Amino acid sequence: MLKIWSNIFWLGTKELRSVLSDKVMVILIIYSFTLAIYTQATATSEFVNNASVAIVDEDQSALSRAIANAIYPPYFKKPVLISSDQVDLLMDHDQFMFVIEIPPDFERDIREGRQPSVQINIDATAVSQASLGNSYIQSIVTKEVNQFINRSSEQSESTVELVQRLAFNSNGIGMWFGAINALINQISMITIILTGSALLREREHGTIEHLMVMPLTSFQIVMAKVWANGLIILCAFTFALLVIVKWALDIPFAGSVSLFLFGTTQYLFAASAIGIFLGTIASTMAQFGLLVMMVIVPLIMLSGGMSPIESQPDLIQPVTWLLPSRHFVSFSQAVAFRGADFNIIWPQLLTMTGLGGLFFGSSLLLFRRSMATNK
Repeated sequence: MLKIWSNIFWLGTKELRSVLSDKVMVILIIYSFTLAIYTQATATSEFVNNASVAIVDEDQSALSRAIANAIYPPYFKKPVLISSDQVDLLMDHDQFMFVIEIPPDFERDIREGRQPSVQINIDATAVSQASLGNSYIQSIVTKEVNQFINRSSEQSESTVELVQRLAFNSNGIGMWFGAINALINQISMITIILTGSALLREREHGTIEHLMVMPLTSFQIVMAKVWANGLIILCAFTFALLVIVKWALDIPFAGSVSLFLFGTTQYLFAASAIGIFLGTIASTMAQFGLLVMMVIVPLIMLSGGMSPIESQPDLIQPVTWLLPSRHFVSFSQAVAFRGADFNIIWPQLLTMTGLGGLFFGSSLLLFRRSMATNK
């Protein structure tokens, strides 16, 4: 038994030297766990952020000032008061994304029960931000008008008061979720690519035949590649979590970092086993690249990181139970967002380990047959 694990250790060190000497692969790993995560978290957002707003206030009333004061960061910049004849010029010069025009006698008309119109001019070149910002502004105006009407009327207040409390990310900052999801997606993609290409690299360089004639079992060869490549990814993942996510992006982490890394190790085993499995099926790097595209896209899309499992088609939901990424996303969100402990997330850990063992066993069964077929 000691001899078996000694062989696995030394084969793994050879794999480490091979990966670290490949400059292209090293650059890919560094980019994937630094700049790629940072840009995915900050470049695209599901929320409006610091949108420029101007207000044409032709009413100059308490209600119009309340509407202006309700528009504030981080969703919008502080509103700028302009005149009506400046609207077209300033929007043509891309000075404001939104211009709100409040008509004369707006407050009086509201008090007398009329329904005056508030015009919102939108620069829709930024389609997503424009659509969301328009909804936000409409909600703000409606809320201020309703509050003004309730203060002015003699209606009794409701006996029920609804209070909304957000346990995590109370301000709804999309970057907090985006960074964690980007980290999860990167580890899925890079682990599968790295382990599968490691096996094919041995085959293309002709060194796999040397390993096959040595007193080594398929388990020793495959396990060496799993632990060596998994260690590299785990180090890069830990750096990304502590430096990029927690320090550079300043995103709070609700749960235990050590528990999160332990669960990540379980997932690395499963993802590495999938990579080895694909490497045994493919005979060339080109075939492996096509297989990776066919596997990684569903693996990420159906994991629950991009859209909740409950919102996916009923026919697809049972299939997602066979994906280790689905259980890793569930585990990651529970630990990172809700601060879950081991008593809550152990089923996900057990399922990831079981699925990893299934793919690992399948890889062992196909390994020598695949090597013999492609000689």
